[in-house]
Amino acid sequence: MIRILLLLILWAAIFFPAYPDLIAAWLGSSNSDNSYGILVPFISLYFIWTKKELLEQAEFAATSSGFVILLASLLIYLVSYAGGVVFLQRMMIVLSFNGLVLYLFGKETYKILLFPLLFLFFMVPIPESVVNMVSFPLQTYATIISSKIIQWCGIPVYREGHMLYFTQTQLEVAEACSGIRSISALLMLSVIFMHQCNNNTKLKTIIVLSSVVIAFIANILRVSGTGILAHFFGAGVARGFLHEFSGMAVFAFGFVMMFVEYKLLNKLWTSK
Repeated sequence: MIRILLLLILWAAIFFPAYPDLIAAWLGSSNSDNSYGILVPFISLYFIWTKKELLEQAEFAATSSGFVILLASLLIYLVSYAGGVVFLQRMMIVLSFNGLVLYLFGKETYKILLFPLLFLFFMVPIPESVVNMVSFPLQTYATIISSKIIQWCGIPVYREGHMLYFTQTQLEVAEACSGIRSISALLMLSVIFMHQCNNNTKLKTIIVLSSVVIAFIANILRVSGTGILAHFFGAGVARGFLHEFSGMAVFAFGFVMMFVEYKLLNKLWTSK
């Protein structure tokens, strides 16, 4: 037990330089949509707790394959830290922990804990390079569709690029409004719901894929709603508290939609 505790402390100490930036990515005001990442370790701990009866019966036996994964991930971490590759540093925190668990407790225990251990990868924010690559088309589609919805509401609006021009004000659909981070947050939720579907592969696939559609729809409603409010109250409504609140509202809307979908699909599949 002392050996295990010492190894865990040593492992945590090795990655100490990566923690401040990771926490800042979760809690930073510039990327508040990454804040769901701070919940991931606690969700994983919950799923580990649900496996406690199986863990009590499991046989602990150290494995060399776990040591290989641990050693390889530590080497990649050192190289990525020297080269300033932040995303790889964060990924290696999770991968090395998986290797450490496999090395200390063996394949049987690791198999039991496979889902909560792999779920930890969701705590790593999406790289900015990927965000920048995907956000532009999402911004464009969000702007086009939202302008149509606003027009259907009887509000005159002219679209140019990612700008929406109203009679008395204008609104920019920025990268933060593209919905890419909402997609990643709801994808995380979909994996949780997927895990509850036992061995129904079709149902799991539908739940995961639909999370992207739900996130996109929720973001369209967010942009459209902000545009309508901007028409009546000025562009200031798109900043400050309302912007943060609308982000939380998107996540809440997505969660409710996914929960309803999960319940309905489960009911339909079990009734067959």
